[in-house]
Amino acid sequence: MNYSKINNITGWICFFIATLSYVLTLEPSVSFWDCGEFIASALKMQVVHQPGAPLFLMIQRFFSLFAFGDNTKVAYFMNLGSAIASGATILFLFWTITALAKKIVVKAGEEISKANIIAIMGSGIVGALAYTYSDSFWFSAVESEVYALSSLFTAIVFWAILKWEAVADEPRADRWLLFIAYIMGLSIGIHLLNLLTIPAIAFVYYFKKTSKPTTAGIIKTALVGILILAVIQYGIIQYLVSFGAYFDLFFVNSLGMGFGSGVVVFAILVIGGLVWGIRYSIKHQNKVLNLGLLSTVLIIFGYCSFAMIIIRAKADPNLNNSDPDNAFSFLSYLNREQYGDRPLLFGPNYNSQVVEITEGKTNYRKGAEKYEVSGRKMDYVYDRTTPFPRMYSDDARHVAYYKDMLGLDDSHFPTLVDNVKFFFSYQVGLMYMRYFFWNFVGRQNDDQGQGSLYEGQWLSGVKPIDAIMLGNQKNLPPSILESKAYNRFFFLPLILGVIGAVWHFKRKQQDAGIVALLFFFTGIAIVLYLNQKPMEPRERDYAYAGSFYAFAIWIGLGVLGLRDWLIKKLTPATGGVAATIAGLLAAPVIMAAQGWDDHNRSEKMVAHDIAVDYLQSCAPNAILFTYGDNDTYPLWYAQEVENVRPDIRLVNLSLFDTDWYINGMKRKMNESEPLPISMTPSQYVQGVRDVMYYQDHKIEGNVELKDIVDLLLSDNQEDKIQRQDGTWDNFIPTKKFKLTVNREDVLKNHAVPAKDSTNIVPTLEWTFNKNYVTKGTLAMLDILAHNNWKRPIYFASTVPSDQYNGLDNYLYTEGLALRLMPLKVDTVNTQRGDLINTDELYNNVMNKFVWGNVKHASYLDPQSADDISIFTNIFNNTITGLLKEGRTADAKKVADRYFEVMPDRFFGMRSTMGAYFLSENLYDMGDTTRANALIEKAAAYIKKELDYLADVSQSKHKLIGGQNVQLGMSFLNQMAGVAEKHKQAKLSKELVDQFNYLESRFSQYFAQQ
Repeated sequence: MNYSKINNITGWICFFIATLSYVLTLEPSVSFWDCGEFIASALKMQVVHQPGAPLFLMIQRFFSLFAFGDNTKVAYFMNLGSAIASGATILFLFWTITALAKKIVVKAGEEISKANIIAIMGSGIVGALAYTYSDSFWFSAVESEVYALSSLFTAIVFWAILKWEAVADEPRADRWLLFIAYIMGLSIGIHLLNLLTIPAIAFVYYFKKTSKPTTAGIIKTALVGILILAVIQYGIIQYLVSFGAYFDLFFVNSLGMGFGSGVVVFAILVIGGLVWGIRYSIKHQNKVLNLGLLSTVLIIFGYCSFAMIIIRAKADPNLNNSDPDNAFSFLSYLNREQYGDRPLLFGPNYNSQVVEITEGKTNYRKGAEKYEVSGRKMDYVYDRTTPFPRMYSDDARHVAYYKDMLGLDDSHFPTLVDNVKFFFSYQVGLMYMRYFFWNFVGRQNDDQGQGSLYEGQWLSGVKPIDAIMLGNQKNLPPSILESKAYNRFFFLPLILGVIGAVWHFKRKQQDAGIVALLFFFTGIAIVLYLNQKPMEPRERDYAYAGSFYAFAIWIGLGVLGLRDWLIKKLTPATGGVAATIAGLLAAPVIMAAQGWDDHNRSEKMVAHDIAVDYLQSCAPNAILFTYGDNDTYPLWYAQEVENVRPDIRLVNLSLFDTDWYINGMKRKMNESEPLPISMTPSQYVQGVRDVMYYQDHKIEGNVELKDIVDLLLSDNQEDKIQRQDGTWDNFIPTKKFKLTVNREDVLKNHAVPAKDSTNIVPTLEWTFNKNYVTKGTLAMLDILAHNNWKRPIYFASTVPSDQYNGLDNYLYTEGLALRLMPLKVDTVNTQRGDLINTDELYNNVMNKFVWGNVKHASYLDPQSADDISIFTNIFNNTITGLLKEGRTADAKKVADRYFEVMPDRFFGMRSTMGAYFLSENLYDMGDTTRANALIEKAAAYIKKELDYLADVSQSKHKLIGGQNVQLGMSFLNQMAGVAEKHKQAKLSKELVDQFNYLESRFSQYFAQQ
């Protein structure tokens, strides 16, 4: 069997192993974060968040066809699409490693020996399978996200340049370069990661075409590679559309032609220019110009997948993020303008002061017949700036983080040195190297890591080394030992990769440098560009998967490094086999064995079920206000794909400040009628009523909400205040609002339970809780003023309380949502958590809600584990409400249901709080046995956690995990109190003794504070 056939067959075996692994660990339904939006949008060809992923959506739409009409299987088959794409990535990685290995091991014109085939195949298998079971890549491989398909396109491009290199001296070899250009163009419709391979590709081209590389040539090649990357990133992706938009502006506003006419003319000019240029290059035999122009054409051709965005936006689908149906909205969409800018080379520090605001570029929006000015971008001039600004956010939480990490005082203005320190300690250390070590050294647990020594850190399993980094590791707590993500690789994959890198540089420096470039540009270069703020809402390791891909190449080549050492004592064939076996054990085998349990999502349904529960918490035809990704995207999936509760209108408050989103709310969606918004588009269009401020006019009493809305919508200058620049703006003259309640409307629309009809208030009176009104808040007030209790109004339980706009005292828990009800509240004796609609809550918990299989799922990711606390809170609220109404038998049924569906273990210190409240309820029901057992279990967990933190604190000579220490001590104290209250003297004494013991271990640190 010849080498090519063996190489192909072995590559496909790696593909099969990888794909089978991913299929076996595949999430059966929707996942958290962006997956719900992607699945819902792919099924119906809708428009996702900026900057879009049209080709990804179209490919996933193809995989949805295999559900054969069963919409409950759509998510599974889209997830399967990611699994297959990931398996194909492994295939091309294998071929890439063997191509690089063969170049070194087999000399030109030399016949390849059996021993060399064994070594080359071994290196490919070890490297490819190591990446198969790497933490970050595996995570993306089992869900419907862009990163799996993006990795595939990146792998194809890097493999293709090696294919070109192998045949570069043959006629028509440049077709491989054109193939690469087309794949890159297509990849723009998935993710931009692919473009970061360009500098490495430039060096492959240079080294192949230059027999004697020079330092000057290397520098020029680096600059050319970066220039090509910039031309595609900015010239083609952004400025090509920008020129088209401004052409359209001229043709529409100056020549009076229709929308899109300028774009058509510009497209004709671009096409004509490219055709002329290609013909010119052929006529004059200019191969470089011809190759460049043809590559440009193919990149643009692939980029044309974005036409899907405009076409679908014009159809006004339910999910139509940014509504990019015209040249300028499409330009804004591509430029990710809703996410704002970040400084890179020069800019402010967190304590820089704005001294001047200047007007920048003009923003345009589509009007009825012409483009209209929607405002200008504001550019800020600061009193002090710094090169390389890494600490630029003035958010109070971020400022505190900066100061704490670097030990800065309030008066200190961070220098360049301070910013570099933050770059290396946080952006590189915590937000890149930590992830790199997760993949190739080991992982402590999957808690969200913000820099503490006990949450989400890397950990090798070599305890002396771990102790140096993380403190005393002798008594590991349940949060580590019971975590499925407690993975120990003992540095073995890292060591093998370092061996491979060193061997590569020694044997083929040029190729090693190319892999190093790929490693840098898909890793540290992204860190430089992203300039991340502290306290990210989720881990960002997926962004650096390309860097881990490059390191996996070196893991594979590490086999050849081992072989070279082994053949000093063994035959070449035996050495190759031994090196392969050692490589397999050192990387893919240990990575698969340790990582399988924390990547096996095959039994997890939390994202799906909690989405259903949010919707089932609501009465028919409800309006449900949500806020973040995870209380919105899974719900979009449930409605758009599985048709769960299509009568409910979801309103994401984070998007409600945009005109395009309000437009969508005024249209019918699924079975939900338009929202009762009285505003006309001209009253809330972009640039109009974006923010209106509070100015106290000393008005006595509460003002009717309709009058407030009318005032904010008034175009009468007498109803506005003048700004310093001479313009006039609407404002709110008071924060005291009221909404008159028509009792008949409330009863007719069943807006309150019949048993509470005597408690209906004549007016809702509240104090608005902000000093300004945004466009989205105005839309909410408009809905409240004109709904007339026809549609039930809910807030998701995860919505921040400041988004209630002061209505807290009228929001009643019915599950995962709080319902607005016009009921009299004793604000003196009633706390926020006491407002419960018990009947509805009981019915939901016992008859409607599903629980994500959290009790039996083999693995729960961090977001799912967090949601267990939400579930526990629902059970506690239900039991508390039932006990207050004297319904002890029903309360016991709910408690039984809790123990039936909730897991037996704790997920972090905060989860013990739910156990405390539940035990209190169990005591009140007379269930002393289960109450005592729950408290004992929680206390044991707390002790182990705090003992560990005490050990680490002692070894580090400072308090570690102070917040968890305070929480644990507080919960212990409260549990001791509740045990004593219910005459459990022995248990209470044990808890008090435990409290005193732990207090003695931490007293020295609290005494210092």
